Amino acid sequence: MNNGEKMEENLISKKELLDLTGISYGQLYRWKRKQLIPEEWFIKKSSFTGQETFFPKEKILGRVDKILNMKDGFSLDDIADKVSTSPMTMNISMAKADLIGKNIISQSTIDFYTQRKGDPGVFSFESILFMYILDKKFKSGELSLDDGIIALDTLEENYSKFGGKDSELIFIRKLGISSCILTQFPSQLYFEKNTKVLFRINIASYIEEIK
Repeated sequence: MNNGEKMEENLISKKELLDLTGISYGQLYRWKRKQLIPEEWFIKKSSFTGQETFFPKEKILGRVDKILNMKDGFSLDDIADKVSTSPMTMNISMAKADLIGKNIISQSTIDFYTQRKGDPGVFSFESILFMYILDKKFKSGELSLDDGIIALDTLEENYSKFGGKDSELIFIRKLGISSCILTQFPSQLYFEKNTKVLFRINIASYIEEIK
């Protein structure tokens, strides 16, 4: 990615979404009213025909698939409770053995976390989310252990400030010095010359993976 280039998540237009999934315009906006699809996922952008609505592609396709698979057995209100991406509403906690046994997080990443933050015995959803993000990035080679400390401290100190709203984690390096940013999603950020963006992730997509 070139320095100063605008960066944003891969998007899909409303027309493409309806064509691809087979849902109707009415269904889409009924789900929006029921808060099955978050307001912030409806992204207005200028196009040659005027203004068009786009969505974060990976997130919206995953959400529509989940709703369609559940709709025959649950009411829309029931589904809204079950697919909410806000960790503030998710009373999920798991023990270390379950996280490892179900192949959610590796032993090494759990050890990395507990050596720095302590071992609660049973981990909250927020702790699971942070470890899951680190585990993915350790395995991909995008984070070293030292970088992981920076990312973990950034998440621990700032994630709760977003109150469950969409956010993204950005890890950058300039002249060998690493920095981590947590910002609202979607966002437009520009970096000075010689800044390397190591990765940029939408945290809501990781929540969906865990669920």
